[in-house]
Amino acid sequence: MCRWLAYSGSPLLLEEMLYKPDHSLIDQSRHARLGVDTTNGDGFGVGWYGAGDVPGLLRSVSPAWSDRNLRELATHVSSPLFMAHVRSSTGTPVQQTNCHPFRYERWLWMHNGSIARFATLRRDLMLAVGPEFFPAIEGSTDSELMFVLALTLGLRDDPPGAVARMVGIVEAAALRHGVADPVQMTVATSDGSTVWAFRYSTRHQSRSLFYSTETRCLRMLHPEIPMLRLVSDESRLIVSEPLVDLPGAWNEMPESAYSVIADGRDEIRPFRPEPPS
Repeated sequence: MCRWLAYSGSPLLLEEMLYKPDHSLIDQSRHARLGVDTTNGDGFGVGWYGAGDVPGLLRSVSPAWSDRNLRELATHVSSPLFMAHVRSSTGTPVQQTNCHPFRYERWLWMHNGSIARFATLRRDLMLAVGPEFFPAIEGSTDSELMFVLALTLGLRDDPPGAVARMVGIVEAAALRHGVADPVQMTVATSDGSTVWAFRYSTRHQSRSLFYSTETRCLRMLHPEIPMLRLVSDESRLIVSEPLVDLPGAWNEMPESAYSVIADGRDEIRPFRPEPPS
């Protein structure tokens, strides 16, 4: 499937998370440890928030480990909130419009997982997309369709509720078509100030997802690491798999849960799909 990370906190050069850690996202694009696939070479993307009204976005079908433009960008762009993704296709074409993150206005969205028998369910799900958001669909992935469905269902006002309703619609469509265990997802989405991350699967056997320990605690545990002195107490990471093998640095996201990361407010709450009425 895929690997991704979401960072929020003190402004950092992208390379600090994409390239420098021992098991960085770029390393994971070739040597993933916890994913279904070891290699995630079907494209990549990075989205970051800066001075503009909408987040910057770079997406490519190149493998992340060999893309010179990504390497150049990562050494020059600094951001307080960015998301990055390396893709392993689950069947849809390798093309730029199918690379994550996906963007709509100030919102970014990325996903690891799949909708089972997506070709069977796709028409029903497409018909549930609101007219306002239908023109935003550029690619052919289940991940992008999940995003526009969540937008249709109120993502901009109530992200947890919108994602719960989106999953409810997918599972209801699967029930109508006799598709078992339709949803497998770890999702991150952001409006530029808050990050929401979800871990859920219909079978309750979800793909891996981890969040970093509070920076203040990490400084006490590992005073020998210079970078921990450069970032604020509010700095956080959510990752498909740990970037470094550092005792006490990572915590597994609970099954069927979502996290909220914002200035002064980090929470983990239970996640339950909301069936359509």
